[in-house]
Amino acid sequence: MKPDSGARKTGAPPVRLPVKQLLLVLGAVATLYAAALLVWGDSPRTSIVRLWSLTGLQAAGLCLLNYGLRGLRWRLWMAHHGRHFGLLQGLRLYLAGYAFTPTPGNVGEAARGLMLAHRPLGARQSLAIFGAERLADLLCLLLLCLPAAVWAWEQGVLQRAPAWLTGLLLAGALAALLAAGALLRFRHALLGRFGWLRDAWACLSVRPLVWFSLSLAAWAAQGVAVWLICRDMGLSLGLPTATGFYAVAMVGGALSALPAGLGGTEALLTGLLVLHGAGAGDALGMTVMIRLLTLWLAVAIGVLALLYSAAIAREISFR
Repeated sequence: MKPDSGARKTGAPPVRLPVKQLLLVLGAVATLYAAALLVWGDSPRTSIVRLWSLTGLQAAGLCLLNYGLRGLRWRLWMAHHGRHFGLLQGLRLYLAGYAFTPTPGNVGEAARGLMLAHRPLGARQSLAIFGAERLADLLCLLLLCLPAAVWAWEQGVLQRAPAWLTGLLLAGALAALLAAGALLRFRHALLGRFGWLRDAWACLSVRPLVWFSLSLAAWAAQGVAVWLICRDMGLSLGLPTATGFYAVAMVGGALSALPAGLGGTEALLTGLLVLHGAGAGDALGMTVMIRLLTLWLAVAIGVLALLYSAAIAREISFR
């Protein structure tokens, strides 16, 4: 039997594309979105037509800006590990990783570095860059949550909420503060125990002002896209509040550890829009539009970039 020389040289395990699992997730999501719209909101056809409106195209452009800015951040950290790419090549390889977004905790995106046909990253380095991406995203999304927190306080949302819900939110906030304190207090022990976490921390120390600016601008761009969609569908809310609602939904979806935050993100965003005054059907229609542009557009582009990079440019190999 002929040995796998590529795997031996790099030490990276073979990467297998979970095509069946991805198709299953896509099919289930399409069915659920269509069923929800048929029961509570607009017809699926009406929602899809909105994507081709001027507002839909503007929102799509802002989402593409988000992907591009985060791609520049990925190139920065890949260069830190000695992998230098041209602008278009680096963005294409980064976008290819979005094909793996519908995985629990988006962890499939960690395969970006493993799939490189030439000088792929080791599993630890690839996981380190993925960890740095998630930590940077979480930091910026938490900052963007602040306008939603201010709105909730001003509107007395917590006061009107059931006591159990208020207690749960306060307990969650306290747990987050305690976890952050423990992380800072025991960071040296944690970094020493988990090598990939130490490497992720090293990535974050590379030009922090650059990656922070790229990350914040990227998520703010998607916040503007959310605001445009809500305004076009008849909900009047401020730009900071719309951005905050989206950030809260994204953080909540990420904490659920479900594939791409499915279910949790949609439920949170729909609930926040209803609390702001939207009807349930309208809020659901807005949420579906937002998720189609902020999530599933990325997945579609990722699949195309993955196929091109593997079959034509041959920059990606699944060995």
